[in-house]
Amino acid sequence: MKLSLVTFLLASLVLSSFFFQESMAGYCAFKCKARCSKAEFKERCMKFCTICCQKCSCVPSADIENKHECYCYRDMKNYKGLPKCP
Repeated sequence: MKLSLVTFLLASLVLSSFFFQESMAGYCAFKCKARCSKAEFKERCMKFCTICCQKCSCVPSADIENKHECYCYRDMKNYKGLPKCP
């Protein structure tokens, strides 16, 4: 009885994390598309925005001035100490 309950709970946890990752990917794509719509290098902007979104679980609104909306996104730096997130 206990073994089947533990198995069920583990399976539920694995499935819920899979669906969360899928929904987060959709969220990041949607938010980054809006944020990078006016960028000069759209593909590069989308790449780094998506990386930052997946790590921070948020993306500031489309304007560059709104980085205060997501502190993790704002504060992430590259290896040179410059802002990583567009």
